Amino acid sequence: MTQSFWMALCLWGLTGWGACAETPKEVELQVGIVQRFGSETTDQLTLQATPGDRLTLRFLSGNMKPQTKQTDSVKVEVAMQPLPQPIVEERLVLSDHATFETAEDSANQWRKLGIQVEVAQPQRWQVWAKRDIYQTPLLRRLLLSSLKAQGYTNVHLETEVVQQVRRASFVLDGYRYSRQELEISAEKNLIQVSQGANNKTSRMYGGSLRLQPNAYGSYTLVNQVPLETYLRGVVPHEIGPGAPYAAVEAQTIIARTYALRNLRRFAADNYQLCADTHCQVYKGLTGTVPTADQAIATTKGTVLTHNNELVDALYYSTSGGVTAPFSDTWNGAERPYLKAVIDAPQTIWNLSQKSLADERNFREFINLKEGFNESGRDVFRWSRANTLEQIAADLQRYLERTKHPLGNFTKVLQMQVVQRSTSGRILKLAVKTDKGVVELHKNEVRSAFGPPRSTLFYLEPIYDASKTLKGYTFIGGGFGHGVGLSQYGSYNLAQLGWSGERILSFYYPGTKIEPLNDSIVFWPE
Repeated sequence: MTQSFWMALCLWGLTGWGACAETPKEVELQVGIVQRFGSETTDQLTLQATPGDRLTLRFLSGNMKPQTKQTDSVKVEVAMQPLPQPIVEERLVLSDHATFETAEDSANQWRKLGIQVEVAQPQRWQVWAKRDIYQTPLLRRLLLSSLKAQGYTNVHLETEVVQQVRRASFVLDGYRYSRQELEISAEKNLIQVSQGANNKTSRMYGGSLRLQPNAYGSYTLVNQVPLETYLRGVVPHEIGPGAPYAAVEAQTIIARTYALRNLRRFAADNYQLCADTHCQVYKGLTGTVPTADQAIATTKGTVLTHNNELVDALYYSTSGGVTAPFSDTWNGAERPYLKAVIDAPQTIWNLSQKSLADERNFREFINLKEGFNESGRDVFRWSRANTLEQIAADLQRYLERTKHPLGNFTKVLQMQVVQRSTSGRILKLAVKTDKGVVELHKNEVRSAFGPPRSTLFYLEPIYDASKTLKGYTFIGGGFGHGVGLSQYGSYNLAQLGWSGERILSFYYPGTKIEPLNDSIVFWPE
């Protein structure tokens, strides 16, 4: 969406109750820290103020008037409430994906066909026909029939007859309140959140909280938190508490940029970001470290841009020796600053002369182990053997999730890498089964099988004494998608004396660091 900084804040409600005419002091984010509260009827949340402080709870009373209560702590539970009459809940699923990036590209393709859609994440990422547009069973079935007639075989309805619904409740002053939404704040802007009957997971969060319904019949606990406070709960958990300072500084700028670039991820659920690896790992104010706090303060308000737009600030653990362009992993517009770069401080391989799209070059490259930024790391090089039966079981589970027409196969007969990119990533993998050939593209390969930690691998067949194929060894390098910054690579560059700015220029060539301002575009249309 081509919104300036200030327009984006207004669009997402980040300006509080005031008008959008004044410049904000600080960006506030909406992060789903407990995304599926109530998916189990035993779920419990205990919210507690710090010593000497109290919680303020705001909700609507039975006559829909605002009500305010104060307490030291509150326990929120969920119970199933029978409905007077069963209702049918239904959504038209247009596509199913492992990542938001692929789902968003699919959503854009549907929009080009004139279909209004939304991206959701019930488990995997999905593209739905927009619920408030295709409101009736008739409209959904007309669209489904039209798309099936045009050859879109994977489009399907997900229908559920609902006889009872989840209701969140809490007790105050001896009275049990059952409410769909609840706002929680504290004078000191610190709230302890504990999950489970035994409070097995307990974390401190800055800002305020809101319990709200989501699109899947449960609730989400949303942390409304200033951006710079949010980073205190992200940076040490993403880059590691013992990372060299320049690597921490680079991670901080990237994490800030990533958050602002991805505010739209959970629009279907009325919040912005999650707290796990589908966004960025966020653990509130539990586990903060001085080096990360210093980097956050030093770089406050700065982001990484390209042509006055926030970069798609992708990062991962380990490249395996070569980074990847965006299109090696996902569909969508190319990002010119996300390129195939040999992940080493010195020139040890020339991609223009020895492309890793060539299978012989690729195998030679994977056999190299020294001179790279990640040399010596556990996942820099790896291999894992799987039987055909294990491979088949993995693939069956994947095809079942994605409603693939060949999901009823029973045997895997052969596997072949059909196409690689210049960076060596697999673009197409063919799996011959007893029902036909399944083609997997790009990141689908990682989603379909257990062994590969990246798409940077080759297959070595395993035969028994009678030369019968029994399985394959996956031999490769790296951990993650390989696009953007390698966290372990940044460790080495920092240890060599590179600055955070130089590290970012290496992994995102052609970009620049600048203060956040109202002319910067958050994301493209």
